[in-house]
Amino acid sequence: MASTSGFLGGIAGNPADVLNVRMQHDAALPAAQRRNYAHALDGLIRMTREEGWRSLFRGVAPNSMRAVLMTASQLASYDGFKKLILSHTPLSDNLYTHFSASFLAGFVATTICSPVDVIKTRIMSAKEREGLRGILGRVYRVEGVAWMFRGWVPSFVRLGPHTVVTFLFLEQHKRVWRVLHGEREESGLVV
Repeated sequence: MASTSGFLGGIAGNPADVLNVRMQHDAALPAAQRRNYAHALDGLIRMTREEGWRSLFRGVAPNSMRAVLMTASQLASYDGFKKLILSHTPLSDNLYTHFSASFLAGFVATTICSPVDVIKTRIMSAKEREGLRGILGRVYRVEGVAWMFRGWVPSFVRLGPHTVVTFLFLEQHKRVWRVLHGEREESGLVV
């Protein structure tokens, strides 16, 4: 279920992601190569008019794969870390446990998604279409293996707190739901 929701979310959000990458990358381009979108709506309209509707889905495969990896790795690692913390530390099922498990899940998700993030960004910011094999070969020749973790720290700075807040909210929501429905508190995995 997590993989499916991530995959569909990746497809639905792809046009906005392409636009975001392009608008951020625009300032780094020489003046003659800049797209100079006035705002987001202008960017979407111009992308469609100048490059066709398919440009909105440039990089949809790595973007969807990233969303699958992100969602699945966050959920699986959160559950695993929470279980480990509960069974191997004196912590109980409380805010400290939820914070620790979600922080570690953010670390895992950022690390797993980093190579896909780099490729996704390269595909989405490219002016011409280049195949995945070509991009991987070029990036590896120029940057070596380190390309896989380029931008890891900024990604973690964004994703770490996002993951922590998501799971803290989820756990508190579960507690409130149980109280409202007369269920007793129980320690365990996210259901």
